[in-house]
This record gives sequence, structure tokens and C-alpha cells, in this order.
Amino acid sequence: MKDLHEYRIDIEWSGNRGTGTSGYREYGRELLIHAEHKPPLEGSADPTFHGNRDRWNPEELLVAALAQCHMLSYLHMAVRAGVVVTAYTDAASGTMQQRGIGGAFTEVVLRPRVTVTDASMVDAAREAHAAAREACFIANSVNFPVHHEPEIVVAGSESAAPEPM
Repeated sequence: MKDLHEYRIDIEWSGNRGTGTSGYREYGRELLIHAEHKPPLEGSADPTFHGNRDRWNPEELLVAALAQCHMLSYLHMAVRAGVVVTAYTDAASGTMQQRGIGGAFTEVVLRPRVTVTDASMVDAAREAHAAAREACFIANSVNFPVHHEPEIVVAGSESAAPEPM
């Protein structure tokens, strides 16, 4: 069925320091994430949980997935709205609340800064964020709020004020 998409990832733990999981502090959290036709991605746990801070942790990857999905959805919606985007950055952040041994994300805030070619596109550029939010597969799959604080900038002029969504 063409409406179903499957994503295959292989995880390889590389943190055995010689004694396996003989104790909580006796093993490394290092791992490699593999996907066909892509270079391996070095992962670990968050440093709070004895991970390697020089590697990506799952929490960062979740925030990155949300930011990337919104950006790709947004660029598509911008084209549909006739908005010419010349630059896009995002200073995304996520908040996780630890609860005993587990925890959960409580929110992610995306702060996209979009540059458009003409002032006449600012309103449509701002509206395209709402359409992108509805289209983002990853945002539609999480059980916590994903907030948007976009800033629209016209190329060659001062930046506009961010507007929360």
C-alpha cells in the first residue's frame, strides 16, 4: 500500500568496556545508528545519564526531527503559497521532565527564522507555518505540544518581531 511508509534503522551498541552490563557505571552508552545509503550516526545517552556529550542523544534527535520535519513541511507550504524563501534557520528547544526512572517531553518550541524576498509575502509566510504544523508527520505523532515562534524577515531589511503560534 503506497500510503504506508516503513523506516528501517539498525542500532549497534559499542559501549562494552570488557565486562558488559555488569554494573550501571561499567558500560558505555555509545552506539551507532545505521540506515541504508547513509553514513553512521554516532549516538549515546544524555550526559546526565552517563552518556558521551560528543555524540547525539535520543532527546536531541527527537527535537531535531521535529525541527527538520517542520522546516521541510514549511518549505513545501511556502511554495504552494507563492512565498519565496531564501533562508531558514531554527533555534529549537525541548523540555523533558524526569519522573523516577522514566520521563517524558513536556513541550518542544520551534523558533524558525525565515527570510523572504518581498514584504508582500510576510503574511502568507507566517500563515504557511500553521499549514506546515498540520502537515508535519513527526509533530502529528507526538503526545506533547509543539509550539512555534516564527520570525519572518524580508531580505535586505530589519527583522520582524516573532509571533507565537
